[in-house]
Amino acid sequence: MLEKITKILRDHLGNDDFTVTPETTFEELKLDSLDIVELVMTLEETLSVTIEMDENIKAIGDLMKVIGDKK
Repeated sequence: MLEKITKILRDHLGNDDFTVTPETTFEELKLDSLDIVELVMTLEETLSVTIEMDENIKAIGDLMKVIGDKK
């Protein structure tokens, strides 16, 4: 799951020069709200899940847990 999210992030940002861990926050990646929405939409399409974002999802690990709960 982490690899898929990392690939989508790298494709979206057009940058391969960063490391993503479950503890990496959206703020550390310098993602604004539009970037996060686009990331979620791509993940939903790629993984065939529906992700409801809320204020508790601040890091990649949080996102992975939400996706894992849907599978």
